[in-house]
Amino acid sequence: MKEKKFLNSFDDPEFMHSREARIIRIMSEYLEPEKRFNDLEIKHTVVFFGSARIDPEGADERNAAKYYHAAADFAFSLANLNKEIEHETGERFYICTGGGPGIMEAANMGASRAGARSIGLNIDLPMEQAPNKYISPELIIKFHYFFMRKLWFLYQAKAIIIFPGGFGTMDELFETLTLVQTRKMEKIDIPILLYDKEFWSTVINFGKLVECGFISPEDMELFHFFSDVDEGIEILRPRLIELIKNVHKYLEMKFPI
Repeated sequence: MKEKKFLNSFDDPEFMHSREARIIRIMSEYLEPEKRFNDLEIKHTVVFFGSARIDPEGADERNAAKYYHAAADFAFSLANLNKEIEHETGERFYICTGGGPGIMEAANMGASRAGARSIGLNIDLPMEQAPNKYISPELIIKFHYFFMRKLWFLYQAKAIIIFPGGFGTMDELFETLTLVQTRKMEKIDIPILLYDKEFWSTVINFGKLVECGFISPEDMELFHFFSDVDEGIEILRPRLIELIKNVHKYLEMKFPI
């Protein structure tokens, strides 16, 4: 008769994947990324959100492939901007995405094209989601819980870049805006840039929200539209330098994320 092997609780896969161990799994998705970022001295990110369903070779009436190429070009220019940021602040930032295809792949590719490392915060999903080939291998982090992944999207972010997308992109946009609006995010002046004003104004009637009193007129100043690489860089450059220079000030504020 084979002798039963007794395991420590933390070495027991059956326990670690049980309902009772959920809090341990949640803690792991906070602590392991934190350790990895600390080990690699990663303090600042520029986060790209957008559709996973955009094919760079796609040819359809939507012409959605243009967003893929725009995201890649913008990430490339941002990665090159790092040299100036590092000269001004002594620190650098990393392009960060959700790690999958579409806009996420485009942003990681743009960073790779510039010779820069980039981050992919991947997640278990039934479709669409596998790490793209342009993420730096040591910076692929896989999540099970959406809310822990969202925390790491925003915790080190110094700018949020949002390209057209579906439910997931809308969720990320409105959660970020809500955190800034309610001052639950310490970096209340973080730049939030939306690419293609025509798309966003068609999909979301921001003016109607103001008209109905559901948001304040000044809430429209929480984000900026941009339509090309140069315009986006012009908006971001001074704000990135300011945020990275003053990061320690935010740590002392009353409402950390």
